[in-house]
Amino acid sequence: MILNTGKISPKIGYYLAGFTDGEGSFNVNFRKRKDYKQPWKISLCFNVSQRDKVILTLFKRHLKCGTLRSRSDGVWYYEVNNFNAITENVIPFFNKFVFLSAKKKRDFAKFKKIASIISEKKHLTKEGVIEILEIRKEMNDGGVGKRKYTDKVILETY
Repeated sequence: MILNTGKISPKIGYYLAGFTDGEGSFNVNFRKRKDYKQPWKISLCFNVSQRDKVILTLFKRHLKCGTLRSRSDGVWYYEVNNFNAITENVIPFFNKFVFLSAKKKRDFAKFKKIASIISEKKHLTKEGVIEILEIRKEMNDGGVGKRKYTDKVILETY
């Protein structure tokens, strides 16, 4: 179901965008898969974590997608990793309710670019994977020290 952003009040929309500007993250993940034709499943994920579950329920209610989970340390996180929900709900929401920080605007633009590559099925080619890896390097401060698989390991399987 495509999100109707016109039904979201500007007050709540900009509140959630501002909250995301400080606490949210747009990510691309590579998961090794033996049950796929491709050696890697490439997934997009939007998430926000916080100790206060109430704010995160606002995301779920207004974006009309995603899941809420708790960690053992008492932190809650809201995440959307379904590709259709990303393209039909998350991206339209943040296209309308924009960020103030240059960093979050940049990361979101790169996230949208990767979504476009996946929509066009270019991620099923080695060239598309290389393009995604290049874009990902510039997201979230390069993800230094947080990546499970290096670009080299990913590309060795193509």
